[in-house]
Amino acid sequence: MRITCPLCGERDRREFYYVGDAVALRRPSPDAGEAAWDDYIHNRDNPAGDTQDLWQHEAGCGAWVVVDRNTVTHAVNNVTLAAKVTR
Repeated sequence: MRITCPLCGERDRREFYYVGDAVALRRPSPDAGEAAWDDYIHNRDNPAGDTQDLWQHEAGCGAWVVVDRNTVTHAVNNVTLAAKVTR
């Protein structure tokens, strides 16, 4: 799979570190309780089809990017720089 870093251009996916679902990885509040923290640390969805994933260009510029991709076809549809989400 090839990922086009917005800063470095097209690179092999081995240069990137996969973090997880860009939307679902929201840290619980400190007082959320044991069950919420257990779920956050240990459980991940594994959907088939289109996803938005958070990756870091670890072996390159270090940028955090959101990769829109299809987990079935491995097609990368879009890559954008990640932005801090505020609630």
